[in-house]
Amino acid sequence: MKGAILVLNAGSSSLKFSLFRATAIPDQADLLCDGQMSGIGHTVHFRAEGQSNVVLVDQVLNDGTDHEVALDVLLKWCAQKFSDYNLICAGHRVVHGGQRYIAPTRIDSAVVAELQKLVPLAPLHQPHHLAAIATLFKLYPRLPQIACFDTSFHHTQPEVASQFALPRALHDEGVRRYGFHGLSYEYIAGKLPQVLPAGQSRVVVAHLGSGASMCAMQDGKSVATTMGFTALDGLVMSRRCGNLDPGVVLYLMQEKKMNADEVSNLLYQESGLFGVSGISDDMQTLQASEDSRAEQAIALFVYRINRELGSLVAALGGLDALVFTAGIGEHSSEIRRRVCEGANWLGLQIDPGANQSHATCISRNDSRVSVWVIPTDEDLIIARHAAQLLQLPGHH
Repeated sequence: MKGAILVLNAGSSSLKFSLFRATAIPDQADLLCDGQMSGIGHTVHFRAEGQSNVVLVDQVLNDGTDHEVALDVLLKWCAQKFSDYNLICAGHRVVHGGQRYIAPTRIDSAVVAELQKLVPLAPLHQPHHLAAIATLFKLYPRLPQIACFDTSFHHTQPEVASQFALPRALHDEGVRRYGFHGLSYEYIAGKLPQVLPAGQSRVVVAHLGSGASMCAMQDGKSVATTMGFTALDGLVMSRRCGNLDPGVVLYLMQEKKMNADEVSNLLYQESGLFGVSGISDDMQTLQASEDSRAEQAIALFVYRINRELGSLVAALGGLDALVFTAGIGEHSSEIRRRVCEGANWLGLQIDPGANQSHATCISRNDSRVSVWVIPTDEDLIIARHAAQLLQLPGHH
């Protein structure tokens, strides 16, 4: 029997998954299948693809399926579809690891208790990761589970980059900048030596998806990032506000008499592209719209990226390369064009044809800063960490 590693990324109404062959260092060729269950709690759509995007399953499950039922269906399907593989562990994307978890960790009840305390710092994500972990322990109590944290990658930042100018006691208890999307940045950092010309060590990576952030890397290590204490900070996102004067929160509570839950809902669910446009939280929909409010939302999205780019270049003391990744970064040539035009002051010039065709390198030969489009793969990073933690033997 060959071993397999299941990677899970649980959301509020979705369960994204990948199944990899268990080898010492899994790579893309070891992917057996990936897919997701969307619409959990309503009508669940279960779709999975194998190698070369072959559709393995595309079906609608019964109404009202919860996470536990969905996970059970998934595991039974995997066991049946890949019957010559034995599931040896599950790796989870966990958004917040707090101050304690700076490396992938085997999950036990003590770890779960610690991660529970971080729910207020990642209310959109953490509860769902923990629910998937609990469900898996219930269904398969002996299956090893590994947590990989989106905050870990940023622990290389200098102390000054993680501090707020708040009383020291608050910093000591963990009120500080953490940064997120670390699994994506870790994957990109691993790819950079393969694509960047030698000597290009100062890089800004723009992870632009429904959640969006940017990270300044020196020699593949995080030195600054746009997200902070929570995943609300920095760039405009699909429904999150990004950078905000904390006085706005006081105003909402004192003048608008909103309570903490209402403010939280406003900042996490009703803001961003969705709030500004009043039309949609989806970039493709906004780009196709004739409505001037759609253009306002896009313009603000690009403006904030360019503002933060300037700040990250300052933290690096210059810039050698800019990398676009994640849904919008990988697929929207229009957003890349607008961001790069706003960054002409850096001596950055893109090749319109290369950008339009989503080439890997989209900068002109005479550009002072090279510009790249590199698809990210957080699941692969999680599978690798799980394999490492379990000390799997080499490829068979």
